[in-house]
Amino acid sequence: MDQSAGGVRRQVSREGESLMSTPGITLHEVVAALDTELRSADIPDYPPAMNGLQVANRGQVHKVAVAVDASLAAVTQAARDGADLLLVHHGLFWGGAQPLTGVPYIKFRTLFDADIAVYSTHLPLDAHPTLGNNVQLAAALGLTATAGFARFKTVDIGVAGECDESTADLMMRVRSFAATYGSPVRSSVPVEGRRTRRWAICTGGGANSDTLREARERGIDTVIVGEGPHHTTVDAIEQDLCVIYAGHYATETLGVQALGAWLAQRFGLPWTFLHLPTGS
Repeated sequence: MDQSAGGVRRQVSREGESLMSTPGITLHEVVAALDTELRSADIPDYPPAMNGLQVANRGQVHKVAVAVDASLAAVTQAARDGADLLLVHHGLFWGGAQPLTGVPYIKFRTLFDADIAVYSTHLPLDAHPTLGNNVQLAAALGLTATAGFARFKTVDIGVAGECDESTADLMMRVRSFAATYGSPVRSSVPVEGRRTRRWAICTGGGANSDTLREARERGIDTVIVGEGPHHTTVDAIEQDLCVIYAGHYATETLGVQALGAWLAQRFGLPWTFLHLPTGS
């Protein structure tokens, strides 16, 4: 592992030399812009999300890498690509406090050696009205969001809308989208012969007792999520609710890409998407 980390460090010094020789944007400017746009301080979230800047660098940003997860693979690839800011949806601390040994040690050592800052945005990105995972997925599937869905404390995380189309046709579009990101797709009930008239989307682990209850109360017939516990499928079958499970990873790829494009437009920063599918 030591040799691997050193190899990354040496490669960054070669590939990142031209970028590092030119002035960048200050990390403070980038973080302030992200915090404001995403309303990081205002959107409630789970404590391990730790939204915002999780790791600092020496203070400059020349190139951005975006990824769904702050995995070792993402950190290593960001270093190889010469990025000095890694923007992720799932940050470094989901597992809570842990000793910096083994993989966590290598991950943080690589970040420090390559001078990479890490910014994480979980529910603030899910809920964003234009850059968010939910509204972006709706647009990718040809759906127009007209309302919120999946309320968490004071904020609607997901989106909802109306249409009148074959659920099988919608399922085909979901399959086509998810295949791009390597995620399998299934539904709680057979889609043949069904029609979707009122739909909702909650990306990631969006199938839970609260979202399914909300769907039933609002007369929603089709819910598109990333994944959910086994019991949600049982509940959906019993309620004749069509839940389309499109993959946690796949449904949360669009927000970080939209945010990377936003940073490019705002600051002129080059960015790259690190496609590291998990199969979930």
